[in-house]
Amino acid sequence: MKPYIANLINGLVLIGFGLATYFLNETRPPTALIAPAFGLIFLLSTPMMKKENKVVAHIVVLLTLLIIIALAGKPLIRNIEEGNTINIVLIGGMILTSIFSMVTFIKSFIDARKARG
Repeated sequence: MKPYIANLINGLVLIGFGLATYFLNETRPPTALIAPAFGLIFLLSTPMMKKENKVVAHIVVLLTLLIIIALAGKPLIRNIEEGNTINIVLIGGMILTSIFSMVTFIKSFIDARKARG
């Protein structure tokens, strides 16, 4: 899979699942909008990644790593402790698509390095 496609999918999942998590929570914590914000950044960066902009690609990799760490921390643990199955599935989905994107990015970087010799 092309990195920009993985980025696009990840962005859409972060926006969709992140907004679902936000609206399903009665308290509507502003921190629940962090994942959709990252998703929007990923969507906006997709055209530049398609043009193989290396700076943008490296920034997206860093942001993807940050969102994985952020989601796998307190949000996931808190929902597991509360037994909130829907949020666990939504957060888990965001983590999985982010990990998939990260693997795709790294594979792309390795392939590009091999191609250069």
